[in-house]
Amino acid sequence: MARDGSLRGLRSAYALLLKLYPRSYRERFGEPMLQTFHDLLRERAAEGRNLFRFTFWMFAETLAATLRENGIMITLHRKPLVRIVLVTVLILIVPLVANQTVEGFDWGLFDFVVIGAVLFGTGLAYHLVASRLNAITYRVAVGLALAAAFVLFWMNAAAGIIGGPNEDLANLLYVGGVLAVGFIGALLARLRPRGMAWALFAMALTQALVAGVALAAGWGAGEPVWPWGFAILTGIFVTIWVGSALLFLRASRDQPMSGELA
Repeated sequence: MARDGSLRGLRSAYALLLKLYPRSYRERFGEPMLQTFHDLLRERAAEGRNLFRFTFWMFAETLAATLRENGIMITLHRKPLVRIVLVTVLILIVPLVANQTVEGFDWGLFDFVVIGAVLFGTGLAYHLVASRLNAITYRVAVGLALAAAFVLFWMNAAAGIIGGPNEDLANLLYVGGVLAVGFIGALLARLRPRGMAWALFAMALTQALVAGVALAAGWGAGEPVWPWGFAILTGIFVTIWVGSALLFLRASRDQPMSGELA
C-alpha cells in the first residue's frame, strides 16, 4: 500500500509538470506521456529498483522539453559558459580522485553525468539570474539559494535524507517539492527581488511542513540520525531559505522600482 501511495504521488507530481507545456501540445501528448511515465515507474518498482534517480531524470528531461516547447531561448556569452564548464570539471575532480583513493567510494558514470549536469545547470542558472540585476545583495541571495538547492539535491541523491517507510515519496516531497516551489515561485515572480523573497519564504515553509509531517508520521524511524539529526538539518535549510529571502527583500528596497526586472 505504501509503495502504491508513492507511485500515485509521483504520478501526480509528473502530471503537474506536464501542465507547463503549451495547451495544444499538452492536449495532444500529455495523456500518453503520463501513462508512459506511470508504466515505467511501476515496472521499476516491481523490480525493486531505485525510483528517485529515474524520477529525477524524467522530471529533468520533461522540464527541459517544456522550456523548449514554450520557446524559451537562452543566449550565452562564451566566457561565462567556459567558466561554468571549468568550475564543473574542477569540482568533479574531487569525486574522481575519491573513486581511486577512498575505500567504499564508488561513483559510476551515471553519478558523474547527473551531478555534472546539476552543477552545470546551477552555475548556468546563477549566471542567467544574477546577471539580470546589477546589485550585490541580489546576487548573493541568488548564489545562496542555488548553493543550498544543490547541496539539498546532492545529499538526497547520494544517500537519501529520509529512510524507512514511504522513503521515495518522503524524499520527493522533502527535496523535489521544496525545489519545485522555488522554481515555480521564481517563474511567477519573473525574478523580481520582492517576488523572489516570497518564493524563498514559501520554500522555507514547505520544507518545514514536510519535515513536520515526516517526523509526526515517523517516516525515518530507525535511521541513525532520526529524529534530531533530521530536525537540525531541516532547521539549517529553513534558515538558509529565510536568509536568502531577507537578502532579496533588502535588494528590493535598495533597487529603485524602475530598475527592477521587466
